[in-house]
Amino acid sequence: MPDKKLVLLVEDEFLIRDLVQTSLEDADFAVVTAGHGGEAIHVLDGERQHVSALITDVRLGEGPDGWAIARYARKLRPALPIIYFSGHSAADWPSEGVPNSIYLQKPLTAPQIVKAVKAAVV
Repeated sequence: MPDKKLVLLVEDEFLIRDLVQTSLEDADFAVVTAGHGGEAIHVLDGERQHVSALITDVRLGEGPDGWAIARYARKLRPALPIIYFSGHSAADWPSEGVPNSIYLQKPLTAPQIVKAVKAAVV
C-alpha cells in the first residue's frame, strides 16, 4: 500500500482547521496542521521533503500570512502545490499568489477542498 500524501494545513480558526483536517484524513491524506504562520514555517523547515501540498488561509493574524508562507515554501520546493483558501483576498491573488497556485473562495465545502488537493497532488 502506498504511503499517504502529507498535506500541510495552515488555518488559524480551530473549527475550520479541524473540519478540513478531518475531511482530508477521510480522503486518505496525512495532515500536519499549523495555527499560525510561524508554526507553518517551522513545519516546512523540518518536513519540506515530505510535504506533498500546502493549503493555507491567507489571513492568519500575527506573523507571516498565507502569501508569505507560500513564497517561503516555494523557495524550499519550487514545484510544491499551493492552495489558498480565504474569504477576503481573491483580488490580491493575481499579484500576491505564487505561480501555478489554486485559490478557493470561502465559504466553501470540505469536498471542494479535498477535490482541489487531490487534483494538485496527482
